[in-house]
Amino acid sequence: MNKIDLGKDKITKLLLSFSIPCVISMLINSIYNIVDQIFIGQGVGTLGNAATNVIFPLVIVFNAIASLIGNGAAANLSLKKGEGNDEEAAKGVGQALTTTIIISIILGVLSYIFMPKLVMLFGCTENVYNYALEYGKIIAIGAPFMIIYSSLSNIIRADGSPKYSMIMLVVGAIINIILDPIFIFEFNKGVAGGAIATVIGQFISFIIAILYIKKFKSIKLTKESLKLDKNVFKVLGLGLSSCITQGTVLVLFVFMNNMMTKLGASSKFGADIPLSVYGVMSKVNSIYISFVLGVSIGAQPIVGFNYGAGNKERVKEIIIKVLLINLGIGLIFNLVFFLFPKELAGLFIKANDPSYELFMEFATLMCHSFFLVMGLNALEMTGSVLIQSLGKVKKATAFAFIRQIILLIPISLFLSLVLNKGIYGILNAGFIADGICFVIAIFMLLDEYKKLDNTNYEKEITDKVETKEYHGKHIVVTISREYASGGRYVGKLLADKLGINFYDKELISLTAKESGLTKNYVEATEETSRKTENDDRIFIAETKVIKNIAKNESCVIVGRCADYILKDNKDVTKIFLYSDEENKIKRATKYYKLDKDKAPKIINKINKEREKHYKFYTNRDWKDFSNYDLIINVDKKGVEKTVEDIINYLK
Repeated sequence: MNKIDLGKDKITKLLLSFSIPCVISMLINSIYNIVDQIFIGQGVGTLGNAATNVIFPLVIVFNAIASLIGNGAAANLSLKKGEGNDEEAAKGVGQALTTTIIISIILGVLSYIFMPKLVMLFGCTENVYNYALEYGKIIAIGAPFMIIYSSLSNIIRADGSPKYSMIMLVVGAIINIILDPIFIFEFNKGVAGGAIATVIGQFISFIIAILYIKKFKSIKLTKESLKLDKNVFKVLGLGLSSCITQGTVLVLFVFMNNMMTKLGASSKFGADIPLSVYGVMSKVNSIYISFVLGVSIGAQPIVGFNYGAGNKERVKEIIIKVLLINLGIGLIFNLVFFLFPKELAGLFIKANDPSYELFMEFATLMCHSFFLVMGLNALEMTGSVLIQSLGKVKKATAFAFIRQIILLIPISLFLSLVLNKGIYGILNAGFIADGICFVIAIFMLLDEYKKLDNTNYEKEITDKVETKEYHGKHIVVTISREYASGGRYVGKLLADKLGINFYDKELISLTAKESGLTKNYVEATEETSRKTENDDRIFIAETKVIKNIAKNESCVIVGRCADYILKDNKDVTKIFLYSDEENKIKRATKYYKLDKDKAPKIINKINKEREKHYKFYTNRDWKDFSNYDLIINVDKKGVEKTVEDIINYLK
């Protein structure tokens, strides 16, 4: 099987490879709830549907925790792999696993204990109370299984195994679908039967997820990586927007449940029908959300890797394609909801149910008002996930707040209570909030898209390097040097005497900015022999930075194949500095604190790395002196005299 290359493979191919399994995986999560809802609706009726709707906020809490930990670890894994930092990538996954196990057990226990209070908080009516309590306690028992496998499914996808993640969820869902009618109808367990079938399916998915821990492809988990420290908060921070997105859904669901029962009680529909219909239609809507978020989350490791590796043009292309796909999906579902509301609602209730007519009437009303322009939500959902992939947690979090908290709830309260529109005010608030949110999301995404353009390096140079006064002829000096030959000191002194800028370590931050890679990664690998495609990105970025500097100012540049990069510039003087073996060892032990016995081996190794690096990118020999204008043994003349000779040559 060919290895997937997130940095080079065709984007369409990558999106298909990652997003299709992710969409299926998310659909399975929706199916868990919808299948229960269908069988319970057919077996128990409107009150059974209302009971599962009351417990659904608890399921959202479990998903929110799984998203916080799983998406955070997945985003961290993609970004760190893109930067080439395998150790931090493994540490993030290990800490996420430990955190998931601890929190999931605590949540399960607390949910079970406080279930009577929770169901009332979630908008339960007197008629629904016993059903909700029976269903909810069993769901709480399965909480650790659900949270752990959901969290791991995100990490497994980021590890490059989206199909495994999909299979894990599909198997659990199939078990659930098979067992639902058996427990609900054959064993006559009602809502409890639906909950038991769900938990068994979740347990199977949990076992499959745990088995993957020893199969990670891109990292190696150790006991050390499982230990918690303050670094875990950075990992969780990357998943914060996903968690908050789920949190806003939770707030909205609890708000809507309570408003449906309160305002519905004073309408012809009563309290139980609006509560039940909102629940079932929201579950159907979750299929649409699964498609949009599945495509977006599937793209997340592709975006994160390319952003971390500096492939900003690929990042822009991915964003455009994902947005177009998801807006198309939104349009299709919008039409389905508008044209076929009765067909959708009819799945969840028997035709001979006493509340059938009112149930259908309210479902149609909801699809033609609350969900009227639901397809526009695709932009907001997609934007939140993609911006999270870039590591921009605050902006991604803002996306999550816009529709649910900032717009929908206040508009609902204004229409229903201030304007006294009752339950109809709540329904009309949906399409108003969706329209406003769509416009805001456009501006936020455009702003982020523009920031992916190349950095203005002329400004960066001014910001990071103190410009020295120099009014002479434009000159650029490149210095190639053996390790511990004193070349850097010569270059610094030369720049000071000429009154021009000196670039050595100063190039690292500029190159990191251009490449999108971390400063530490660039510093560790920039002049070593080529090992990964990231080294190519470093060289390309360095080339651009060096050419820009040489064009705009007089300066001294040390290393980085600058003599070759600027070979066509007429005002460039190319110098090679070397030193005797004995003096290199003395300098290395004095200035670089190397052990005297180990120094010869280290010096030789570093110089060979520089030679290989130079040969790979220039196809020239590093020590071919015909490449240079001056070749000087620093120890023959000393640093000061070497600098004087170079200045005299320049004059």
